[in-house]
Amino acid sequence: MSIALTLGVLAITFFLFIVEWLPVDITAIGIAVLLILLGLITPEEGIAGFSNSATITVMAMFVLSAAIERTGAIQVVSEFLQQKGGKNPTRQIFVLGSIVGPITAFLNNTAVVAVFIPIVENWCRKQNISTSKLLIPLSYATVLGGTITVIGTSTNVVASGLSKQLGYGEFGLFEFAPMGLIVFVIGLCYLALAAPNLLPDRRKPGEISTVENYGLRDYFSEIIVTHQSSLIGKSLPASDFHHRYDLDVLEVIRDGITYRPTSHDWLLMAGDILLVRCNRDRLLTLKDERGLEILPDAKFSLESNERSIAEALIISNSSLIGSSLQELRFRQRYNSTVLAIRRGQDCLCERLRDVRLRFGDVLLVQGPHDSLRGLQSSPELLVVEPRELEPLKRDKAGLALTIALGTVLAAATETVPILVSALAGVVLVIATGILRPREIYRVIRWDIIFLLAGLMPLGTAMEKSGATDWLASQLTQVGGHLSGFWLLVLFYGVTTLLTEALSNNAAVLLMLPIAVKVAETLEFYTLPFMLVVMFAASNSYLTPIGYQTNTMVYGPGGYKFLDFTRVGIPLNLILTFLVPLMSIWFYGLNLSH
Repeated sequence: MSIALTLGVLAITFFLFIVEWLPVDITAIGIAVLLILLGLITPEEGIAGFSNSATITVMAMFVLSAAIERTGAIQVVSEFLQQKGGKNPTRQIFVLGSIVGPITAFLNNTAVVAVFIPIVENWCRKQNISTSKLLIPLSYATVLGGTITVIGTSTNVVASGLSKQLGYGEFGLFEFAPMGLIVFVIGLCYLALAAPNLLPDRRKPGEISTVENYGLRDYFSEIIVTHQSSLIGKSLPASDFHHRYDLDVLEVIRDGITYRPTSHDWLLMAGDILLVRCNRDRLLTLKDERGLEILPDAKFSLESNERSIAEALIISNSSLIGSSLQELRFRQRYNSTVLAIRRGQDCLCERLRDVRLRFGDVLLVQGPHDSLRGLQSSPELLVVEPRELEPLKRDKAGLALTIALGTVLAAATETVPILVSALAGVVLVIATGILRPREIYRVIRWDIIFLLAGLMPLGTAMEKSGATDWLASQLTQVGGHLSGFWLLVLFYGVTTLLTEALSNNAAVLLMLPIAVKVAETLEFYTLPFMLVVMFAASNSYLTPIGYQTNTMVYGPGGYKFLDFTRVGIPLNLILTFLVPLMSIWFYGLNLSH
């Protein structure tokens, strides 16, 4: 009965993760509560994930990554990229990957991609390269680089913690680095050779205007307030433009002077010319109902000496996610107007005020220069184009690097456990003023922390109930006639599919204990099985939603869903056979090895 109940909860977890009725972190916490209510785990076991060393280490690494990012220490390599990138696409990808891969071996890859998207955009603009040729390789190279060390990804940290829990001890910082480096180099060579031919030449800077790129040509008009208009003497809020016509007034021209009226005291007058964003059909309705005239040969620009436009990416831990522009009072909050939203390959141009924002959405924003500079310092958004770097604490870049290096060395030499060295690094980051205490809470990916803490009790329930042993026995029966190599290939494939359906951390939490049980039953060395599951869970290349960094480049690159699949399937197939082969080569398979 306990096994049946636990497997039922596991099936519910799969279903909820796939349909995404709730955010995955909330789903995970709900699953932990369900396990407690069913009596499969105790309340103490249900909340044990919050005090687990892997969870705390992941939290600390987010802070250390942010410290490096906020001081601009990574951005010094952009000059190297400009000098060594050249004109050849293969060389460009290889140079880019050679830079970001080693960095993501020690820093959170979402932070690295956040820093490098604007750098790559700027590089593409100067070299007249399509950003769609480089942003998927950027994402994939950071994923490959994260497999080099234990702290490269949260998945590796979780796998190390599970190894300790199962009685095999934590992984050393560089325990699988030789294998990770070979996998990284081969993966990067594939990207450099194949990606230029497989990726489209879709978004070349300067080739098409931003208005055309977002399909906005039919959404902007200039209208004039006639002497017969019912709007004379009314403020813009009182005109009900937003609710009735889905219309945004970007500016008003009065007597040759341009204004951005935002207050209720600013009243419309006859002769005012309004630059508006509105669907043509609604604009004709407005013309008839309110006594306005549409200027037929309108010549307008979204940019001027006073205002400009920018593309801003909704980052993964943004508090804007799940809210609409209306609920956020976005225009008042940032003194800027959202003209369109790019969501993957789709551009949303209508009823923007009601659209609920998602991670990975790219907002096309217009506003005064000062307001857009303010957007760049917002922790909720990443301005990707154009990019004027916000003030960084460059004077503390050396200090941040020293702290990070000290953290890594202390863990590598096993002077102290990784958990202790990472927490010591966090304390030093705050004590030296690199990050303020309040900033610490903003840079931590709380969704991942709650996901880990919520799913760990499921692993405990599977172990206690015997579900892990039962699943392992079924897999042993299926794969018992296979050689060790093909059994590892089977585990890699199953874990990869789970990663795409659920998440990388969920996949490793579920599959690693099962892999260990199978290895023990068949009297194989367990380390290759753990590493294969860990690498498979870390490497997600099939879809733009399987991994955070893929989602981040989806909009800025102007990609379609299948662009990721086209490049990702061959890479996945290469790694499906390469990783098991490397794990056997480096660590052996039989216990006598």
